[in-house]
Amino acid sequence: MKLVVLSDNRQVDESLESEHGLCIYMETDKYKCLLDTGASNRFIRNAEKLNINLKDVDYVFISHGHSDHTGGLQAFLEINSEAQIIISRQALSYRFFSSRNGIKKIGTDIDIEGIENRFLFVDNEMLIENEIHVFAAKMHDFPSPKANKTLMRKHEDKLIADDFQHELIITFGIEKIVVYSGCAHCGVLNILDSVKQTLHRPVSVLIGGFHLLDGSKGQYETESDITTIAESMHSLYPETAFITGHCTGDNVYGILKKKLQDNLTRFYTGYTISFI
Repeated sequence: MKLVVLSDNRQVDESLESEHGLCIYMETDKYKCLLDTGASNRFIRNAEKLNINLKDVDYVFISHGHSDHTGGLQAFLEINSEAQIIISRQALSYRFFSSRNGIKKIGTDIDIEGIENRFLFVDNEMLIENEIHVFAAKMHDFPSPKANKTLMRKHEDKLIADDFQHELIITFGIEKIVVYSGCAHCGVLNILDSVKQTLHRPVSVLIGGFHLLDGSKGQYETESDITTIAESMHSLYPETAFITGHCTGDNVYGILKKKLQDNLTRFYTGYTISFI
């Protein structure tokens, strides 16, 4: 399995473009896919520079409906006429907003007229290729990220708190599981718990954002909160490799790293990893 980050907030190679968005290319012997599509078409230009042919992509998995993960989907549909799009129905039907720094729209309008057959809507759970599981994230015994309090969706004429029913977990593998967390709006520990309860197999790798932001004046998780999360990740999943970026803050990453050490890595635009 090979993973290449095509779009992220951070970059180390100045020839590649970064943005507040996330798109990861995944390739195995059986299929090629995209995990989200970033905030724009920048992932397409980055793919060209990295010699990745997006016309060969078989599947696109959309983790949730926010524009930093769906903003490039329309551009992708224009260059790839075959790939199946796996997405929650609510991710297309809901309208999303953020109150951070003023009310603003954070959804993407996708025109699927005439291509409805390319969209596979996940309402509860779906199995693809006998080894790709897609299912709804659940909030169980662990708290969700505090930054969720600024995120809303429109219900009739009112803005209400987003319940993240549109967020999906995507897992790959049969014996050892690779998990894509998207932004982990339901909480990284809740996502891991959902995988454990659904698949009953160990998580080898979890890659994606944690939606744990750097803040001040008690705006988001405190250092103590982050340390507690790290301790739970370490004690409950000591063999799991965590690869994060996008919506995981720099200070948060530093606190997590102290506890998780070699089990935690940070990705960036152009980051590439291969494993069996």
